Amino acid sequence: MNAQDPVYVTDALIAQDIDAYLLKHQHKTMLRFITCGSVDDGKSTLIGRLLYDSKMIFEDQLASLEADSKVSGTQGGEIDFALLVDGLAAEREQGITIDVAYRFFATDKRKFIVADTPGHEQYTRNMVTGASTADLAVILIDARQGVLTQTRRHSYLVNLLGIKNVVLAVNKMDLVDYSAERFYEIVTEYSHFAKQIGMDSFLPIPISGLKGDNIVSKSPDMHWYQGPTLLGHLEEAPVNDTAMQDRPFRMAVQWVNRPHLDFRGFAGQISAGAVHPGDPVRVLPSGKVTTVKSIATFDGDLPQAVAGQSVTLTFTDEIDCSRGDVIVQADAPCEVADQFEATLVWMAESEMLPGRPYLLKIGTQTVSATITEPKYEVNVNTTEHLASKTLGLNAIGVVNISTDRPVPFEAYGDNPDLGGFILIDRMTNATIAAGMLHFALRRSQNIHWQSTDVNRDAHAAQKNQRAKVVWFTGLSGSGKSTIANIVERKLHAMGKHTFLLDGDNVRHGLNRDLGFTDADRVENVRRVGEVAKLMTDAGLIVLTAFISPFRAERRMVRDMMAPGEFLEVYVDTPLEVAEQRDVKGLYKKARSGQLKNFTGIDSPYEAPEQAELVVNTVALSAEEAADRVVEAILSQG
Repeated sequence: MNAQDPVYVTDALIAQDIDAYLLKHQHKTMLRFITCGSVDDGKSTLIGRLLYDSKMIFEDQLASLEADSKVSGTQGGEIDFALLVDGLAAEREQGITIDVAYRFFATDKRKFIVADTPGHEQYTRNMVTGASTADLAVILIDARQGVLTQTRRHSYLVNLLGIKNVVLAVNKMDLVDYSAERFYEIVTEYSHFAKQIGMDSFLPIPISGLKGDNIVSKSPDMHWYQGPTLLGHLEEAPVNDTAMQDRPFRMAVQWVNRPHLDFRGFAGQISAGAVHPGDPVRVLPSGKVTTVKSIATFDGDLPQAVAGQSVTLTFTDEIDCSRGDVIVQADAPCEVADQFEATLVWMAESEMLPGRPYLLKIGTQTVSATITEPKYEVNVNTTEHLASKTLGLNAIGVVNISTDRPVPFEAYGDNPDLGGFILIDRMTNATIAAGMLHFALRRSQNIHWQSTDVNRDAHAAQKNQRAKVVWFTGLSGSGKSTIANIVERKLHAMGKHTFLLDGDNVRHGLNRDLGFTDADRVENVRRVGEVAKLMTDAGLIVLTAFISPFRAERRMVRDMMAPGEFLEVYVDTPLEVAEQRDVKGLYKKARSGQLKNFTGIDSPYEAPEQAELVVNTVALSAEEAADRVVEAILSQG
């Protein structure tokens, strides 16, 4: 390295005039881009080449490379580049790049943040994470392999996420003798697929990450290519910083800021439009209208704030506004709904279960949501729409989603911040899916709750009891139905108004269309929960005897009820004891393979962790267990 290298020039500028240096970099645009593709397409090598050939690597990286070269007694840039790529490869071997690795570099024209995402199919979720904030995507293809399934999947997701600037980097051209014929063969195949998925355009560039061909400088071995280099295109590509500034004002409230009694502000990042003091705004979902009093920041009040800025707004009126609410332009509000059509990218090993409650995080709000059976699943190779009952790992499908309360939103294509969401498993807190809202379902606007004069409290008071659901759960043969029947008989003798919903009986009518797959079991419990809730509205004590093997669904029914109105009774019977009883002969059939998806044999049972009452039918008779349940019911009112 010598005094003419850019790093030393930069050092000199810092030493001479730090303000000039900061001003120079302050006004550079920032491009965020993602590198993606199949396994071993050369993403890390490409990033290493960009870092090295741009000559704008961090000082400590350059110093380390120079020291390593001196120790090895070698000369020249090839060793430096090899050391850098070895470092990136070492991170991959350590498992770091199964997640998204972000790297920063800069040229004289622009600053860059590149998201290096893994190519393995099982880590597609990480690719989606990297692409969610990108302005541009570099999709790599190994010239020897051509267009692969993972290439198609990543391209579909890039297009789905709204990234319009796409580079098709056909890598390892040196390994196909820089063949123009091979390059155009791959571009033609990819063009057909791009047209199928609605990708408007893409820029194909033949490159060699290892040799540096068409990365920063034109390749002497590919005179037939007349387009830009990769870095040249990255320096000129449009950035989406201003794309949302011409849209109506939107800001999701992150938190309510009240440092002292005389100040109450609402902080968040503006996702669209601009706002000024004096602008009328509307708070959703409540619909309250007020006026912006000031735009506060740490450095003082602003006369204007635009998309991308994080600010605190104060209002002229004291109105209700809290985290999760969305502040919008008063005369151009976004929609509010609780039922939507959406595209879903499933990211969990376990399949999606229609009807199961998940947590949905959109903007700064988290709500409870359930998903319908998919309208269709997308075959990423052919873009064909396939019939499907559920979605597995990396599957992409279109579904309907219902939330437990109205959500302010916009279609993902109009505003990714208010149209993009993730799903979270309520039990494990793991992110299991990412989605994009299309539109609100019309039925969500046409259905309204009708209030009645005689409410559930009046019904219960007339019966001189407190309505509740007593939910018996346990393995088949544990004694649930027997104990529930005795409990109802005892309550009836006391003059209590009850109704017993038994698992087998319900499947003769209400749930006769359901089987015993995990998805059908979820729907079985959901329907029973809704029926039980309606019966409590009539003031009844509802007893339910169902295996209900999954904690998530039992919690769903619990959440339907008011506090204290759900009593979970775990009929705790060891599997070997239940199997010995085998009154219906079901365990014998399950063991012989005649009965599939049988709980305890080839389908799991998740025992309650915090049941209000546990009765062990090995230690207690059915009568004794029933007495304990009745005592628990009466003790709660």
